[in-house]
Amino acid sequence: MRLTFASYNIHKAIGSDRRRDPARTLDVIDELAADVVALQEVDRRLGRRLAVLDRAELEARGWQLASQPLTEASLGWHGNLLLVRQGIAIRALEPVELPRLEQRGALRAVLELGGRQLCVASMHLDLSGIRRRQQLRAMCHAGRATNLPAVMLGDLNEWSLARGGLKGLADEWQVITPGRTFPARRPLLSLDRVIHSPHWRCEGARVHASHLARAASDHLPILAELALTA
Repeated sequence: MRLTFASYNIHKAIGSDRRRDPARTLDVIDELAADVVALQEVDRRLGRRLAVLDRAELEARGWQLASQPLTEASLGWHGNLLLVRQGIAIRALEPVELPRLEQRGALRAVLELGGRQLCVASMHLDLSGIRRRQQLRAMCHAGRATNLPAVMLGDLNEWSLARGGLKGLADEWQVITPGRTFPARRPLLSLDRVIHSPHWRCEGARVHASHLARAASDHLPILAELALTA
């Protein structure tokens, strides 16, 4: 099994021109041509936390939504949403409560394709280094407990590989850093990452830096092509 996973912090569909343009965001998602897309910041942060993307439009573009709305008006769990291509079954969905100072969270789904199940999570971690380490430990513990091939993607808010919350993960988990993603116009920081269990082999990873992507959000999306080895 070989699948393409993507992660994209859509910044509530607000681009570098400070305009909220959901159609532009959807077009960038289409450009990715991924099998599973982890999205962050799909809802407004205050008030009723209105969704900035339209469910019907996403479905019309061929996506299944692994969605756990935080409110009646939202799509995401603390802004996290998973988009899954048709043909991949969504078997279970679970919001993940994380230790936090800010409104952060993660969303985990069990997917099935060709009789094989896998666990995929979208996450948006804390700006605080201490909380971020706690959150990563919690995510890795939960991923390990499923006993399934696991992929965790998202905006980790972690700029360093040598220090911070990523330190020590290489003993059991593979961290993929496709490149610099923030700010989108002139990226300086590698805030968006993919973390996968030993069941997978990475066959390629990159930052999607199209003209449209540079304009649509303050983050660039990332992609990783993973193949199951066990």
